[in-house]
Amino acid sequence: MQKSTARLLDEYLVASAQAGSRDAVDRLVRRWHPRLIAHALRLTGERELAMDAVQLAWFAIVKGIAQLKDPRAFPAWAYRITSRACAGEIGDAVARRRLAQAWADESRETAVEPEEPSQLGRLKAAIRQLPAGERAAIALHHFEDLRVAEVAVALAVPVGTVKTRLMNARRKLRAILEGEES
Repeated sequence: MQKSTARLLDEYLVASAQAGSRDAVDRLVRRWHPRLIAHALRLTGERELAMDAVQLAWFAIVKGIAQLKDPRAFPAWAYRITSRACAGEIGDAVARRRLAQAWADESRETAVEPEEPSQLGRLKAAIRQLPAGERAAIALHHFEDLRVAEVAVALAVPVGTVKTRLMNARRKLRAILEGEES
């Protein structure tokens, strides 16, 4: 499906959902859930946190969709709600981890994913090394095809911050992929 056709369909589904169509909401969920999960996973780094955050985001999206003034703004609006839900889930997770650390004086081991041998695998591994803000900016701009202004809305940061994050992320990715240390 072409980007413009997909965006038109999303706009139609948003308008229908605003008019009260449960079918439109169901179709929006089916179309957008994987994207929101991917975004949340990039921000949280953990599948369970990402799933919880997206579930909370969908509650807010469905509850607030009637107040969305422009159906074209749905992608950035949905990503922004998801970003906020991720921030909340990360905060809760940090608090839980501190409590667990206080109870048990053992360090938490993290699993390392094996690197994919392909060039795409190298790129994914390099992106995982970026800070969360830069990771999210790169993914939304390059993988989700959002404009810089839309990324700014989705991440709730100024446009200049998005541009800086994209520039820094590209520089770091280049250094990582060329084998240099940043």
